[in-house]
Amino acid sequence: MSTPSGPSGSTGAGPSKPKPIAIITIGMAGAGKSTFVQRINSYLHGLNPPKPPYILNLDPAVTRVPFEANIDIRDTVNYQEVMKQYNLGPNGGILTALNLFTTKFDQVLGLVEKRADSVDYVILDTPGQIEIFTWSASGAIITDAVASSLPAVVAYIIDTPRTTAPATFMSNMLYACSILYKTKLPFILVFNKTDVEPHDFALEWMQDFEAFQAALASHSGTRDSEGEPTYMNSLMNSMSLVLDEFYKHLKTVGVSSMTGAGIKEFFDAVDASRTEYETDYLPELERARKEREKSLQDVKEDSMNRLMKDVAIDREQNPEAFARDRWDEDDNEDEDGGDIDIIDQSDEAWPGQYIDVTRPRRHPDESINWPRPG
Repeated sequence: MSTPSGPSGSTGAGPSKPKPIAIITIGMAGAGKSTFVQRINSYLHGLNPPKPPYILNLDPAVTRVPFEANIDIRDTVNYQEVMKQYNLGPNGGILTALNLFTTKFDQVLGLVEKRADSVDYVILDTPGQIEIFTWSASGAIITDAVASSLPAVVAYIIDTPRTTAPATFMSNMLYACSILYKTKLPFILVFNKTDVEPHDFALEWMQDFEAFQAALASHSGTRDSEGEPTYMNSLMNSMSLVLDEFYKHLKTVGVSSMTGAGIKEFFDAVDASRTEYETDYLPELERARKEREKSLQDVKEDSMNRLMKDVAIDREQNPEAFARDRWDEDDNEDEDGGDIDIIDQSDEAWPGQYIDVTRPRRHPDESINWPRPG
């Protein structure tokens, strides 16, 4: 007879703490992702008792972040050196740096798992160039790895003042829809900067199709010289109908990273997503993982079969050369120069909240003359 479990999955042996939930912040450049992460970090520190999160900064090109990351990609990969050595531009440098960091992401997961018993939330701040993370192989690997290890939710940050135009609003919704179906994770639309522009208009457009149609009709440039709806106007009308089902199953919350308004409601939505992840998303992730493993095993077996056939042919055609061929154990060494050390900043004494941006902290080998303020 099995021992009944408590509400947190505990057994008679004692309570078992649930796994921390991972919050993957994604959004367009300038939407306020880093400021949002700083605000939710401050909110969690201000709880009674405090619940400090475990934060990962995945943007290698950012000069400074308004929070103290436990793991920072800049401690592992020098973004400027990547651009120099590989002759890349800014976006190519960010993508390559993220690719290099991803090759050792198993170490990152190991560090996160060590802290799993002491934290309730793991927060990932992604690069400002949204396409670099959402549509790259490294972004998909990181998302799948995190979601396979921890309950995960995607927080899509929207710049509310810039979505007051129906066309911009529709573009954001289409991008959000594509990310939802790509990540296959619980999804929260976070309308940021509500202190500048309340997000009531966006909620109305999402809940009332006719309200969006009226806003679209009143917007300039929706009709041509003959008074007929333009192609773009007709397209957005059609897209709004397509997204109607998408809106019904979507969590939305309005926040202000400046004032802190709406942060509690955001965490209420995050906590509600845990059950959704375990019941709806985790089985699908497990099924996809098993399919990938089977596909990889089939590829390995096919490659090994072809290799053995080639070896058999080579042995038959060149018996003398095959007899002289021997395995040199001295050559069986790691050729990648060993593991990269992923740094966990929470193991070190932290200098404080103030960061002097005029003094380069990340790459002291570079001779950078920063202008002094004033």
